[in-house]
Amino acid sequence: MAQARTQRSLLSLLNSDGKDHPVENTFAIVTVVLGAIAIFTSLSPSLHLISSWVGLIGIGTGLWGQFISSTTGERFLLIIGLGAAAVGFYLGLAHGGLFGGLIG
Repeated sequence: MAQARTQRSLLSLLNSDGKDHPVENTFAIVTVVLGAIAIFTSLSPSLHLISSWVGLIGIGTGLWGQFISSTTGERFLLIIGLGAAAVGFYLGLAHGGLFGGLIG
């Protein structure tokens, strides 16, 4: 007997309980994007302002997203994005910080 295949998209993985969570999904996706930007800009020491500020904002969105998340899929993406944002933030701090060269 053949089994039916279902199409699974990213939103169906995030909404595993069958309900829509537009705010929670937005926080998860934004946190992943901010984490990716923070981690990639931290590879260049001259971009420390971008990596540190984007990382700090990514940490904030990730923590708030964890606070309001509803499903395991959302929490998974939030932890991945939060970790990347934190690494980018800390490397940005090591390369010059949030205000490096602008103040003082």
